[in-house]
Amino acid sequence: MTVRPRTALAALLASAALVVAGCSSGDDAVAQGGTFDFVSPGGQTEIFYDPPAARGDIGELSGPDLMNDGETVGVSDFPGQVVVLNVWGQWCGPCRAEANDLEQVYEATKDSGVAFLGINVRDNAQDKAQDFVIDNGVSYPSIYDPPMRTLMAFGKGYPTSVVPTTIVLDRDHRVAAVFLKELLAEDLQPVVERLAQEQPQG
Repeated sequence: MTVRPRTALAALLASAALVVAGCSSGDDAVAQGGTFDFVSPGGQTEIFYDPPAARGDIGELSGPDLMNDGETVGVSDFPGQVVVLNVWGQWCGPCRAEANDLEQVYEATKDSGVAFLGINVRDNAQDKAQDFVIDNGVSYPSIYDPPMRTLMAFGKGYPTSVVPTTIVLDRDHRVAAVFLKELLAEDLQPVVERLAQEQPQG
């Protein structure tokens, strides 16, 4: 695994203070363990897992489709594709700030075998989260997961308190990169494009 620092530990701690994870019981989202072991040496906010053979896979991750009642959406809906997972909430200022950048990268890369999947957390009023999607022109789907149960797919060490978070999965749905911060298109697009050029191993 190679790790490249970008910001100091203080930035991570500031981000972590944005939200306290509020898990509760229920079967509205599914997440079961994989082999991914989250490691963030020195509190880095940009983490890259290389070489590809060393990447861990996440557990099963699916849940209710935010915009379509009665439907579910999950990582398994995108076989053989790079999948960009973005953990967000409409109450989160940095999430609002990065929404246009994420949509920009999605539009630029979706024809290269790249899918985006949002994970909406801690929004108990579903209509407010839906308004966020509409107002920001977000065209990719999101799981509606107020209690953050889906994040269990990333293992016990994963910092569920950091919102926004973006996790990039390679074509075999192994964790290739984790961003524990607000993103610009210029941060994300080169990573996504590089992973889209890799051949699946599975």
